[in-house]
Amino acid sequence: MMLKVLKFGGSSMADAKQFEKVKSIVQADPARRVVIVSAAGKRFSDDHKLTDLLYLCYAHLKYGVSCDTVFDMIRSRYMEIRDDLGLKTDLETEFAALRKKMDAGISQDELVSRGEYFAARLMADYLGYDFLDSELWLKFNLDGTVDQEKSYEILARTASGRRVVIPGFYGTMPDGSIKTFTRGGSDITGALAAAALDADVYENWTDVSGFLMADPRIVKDPLPIERITYSELRELSYIGAQVLHEGTIFPVREKNIPLNIRNTNQPEHPGTMIMESFDETEESLDGNFITGIAGRKNFSVITITKNGMSNEVGVLRRILEVLEKYQLVLEYLPSGIDSVSLVVAADKLRPCQYQLLGDIQKMLKPDSIHVTEDMAIVAAVGRKMAFKPGTSGKIFAALGENGINIRMITQGPDELNIIVGVDNKDFAGAIRVLYDSFVK
Repeated sequence: MMLKVLKFGGSSMADAKQFEKVKSIVQADPARRVVIVSAAGKRFSDDHKLTDLLYLCYAHLKYGVSCDTVFDMIRSRYMEIRDDLGLKTDLETEFAALRKKMDAGISQDELVSRGEYFAARLMADYLGYDFLDSELWLKFNLDGTVDQEKSYEILARTASGRRVVIPGFYGTMPDGSIKTFTRGGSDITGALAAAALDADVYENWTDVSGFLMADPRIVKDPLPIERITYSELRELSYIGAQVLHEGTIFPVREKNIPLNIRNTNQPEHPGTMIMESFDETEESLDGNFITGIAGRKNFSVITITKNGMSNEVGVLRRILEVLEKYQLVLEYLPSGIDSVSLVVAADKLRPCQYQLLGDIQKMLKPDSIHVTEDMAIVAAVGRKMAFKPGTSGKIFAALGENGINIRMITQGPDELNIIVGVDNKDFAGAIRVLYDSFVK
């Protein structure tokens, strides 16, 4: 029988109305038997996420300031959801016990994990599912990494054949103490649960209908990305697109489980499907050979020129050693026969620029070193670009026709992306030109 593991983000858990949407989504498909939830999020723009309030609560405790007001806000949010839905969960006893623990001394991780804990208790009651506490199955090693083997084995055993709701964001250390992931950790819990249970699909429900082909603040009404591979997702994420963090998808990618990004507020929208690869029939349905366009501003490019550089052994290694000395991350490395360009974040280069250039001068004795500032990087990413001859030429022509000067060009060896460097002032224009030229 098919199994779908679902994860609902904070906006999907914000109030009783959102709980009702979650219930109708879960009930619409009998395969949706395992549900992971975040803590209640914002109901409106000036509202508070409950996780933020719990961190605030802990800060009050730490500095000996009363946290009664903040604690009451947290308690009343969950009481309100319970009462609006007519549930019977005994939150009074639970909150009284938590308050006692706070007065006696509680760790930050345990306190902030309660946002997910209470959300899951209420959702289990509302769906008529079993509540399965993450502290029972999600096990961390002493170094803070997840013990996947142990965690998977326990969850497969305890969730087998049951309909369960699981709180995201936390698990336990070997000594039994609660440990949370970094922010956004409920996504990781969801992916781990899907991998542990060998789910057929992992559905990540949020407040957007999947990923868009470009930033909607730059391109008006960009099309959604219907299908994307994990490799493309990584490229777009690296270049600056607001997509899932790589750590959150690794467990499902490892097991080749399809990941579907969906919108709780538009459940009929198919969202974005992420897989390792797609079959050719599905590919032919999608006319766009560019999957997405993204970019980042504020780079500096150090261009080093030296006659005969290509024949000199170890040049690149020595240049990289200088970058390492100043703790600089090399973003891109376009090169010519007798020149090499180092693309680095401008704000990281600024404090050490002159010492670094001095070191390169001393070590390489180049013919010239030149620094270009205020550069933006724009990338067109697409798995089908490799099969479309002349893509690069079309990109350069489109930018040129629109008066955008290309300062740098680089392409990955797997031909998943074409990256151009433009002036910061041309950043938004370049993205719009590429979108208008290549997206149907």
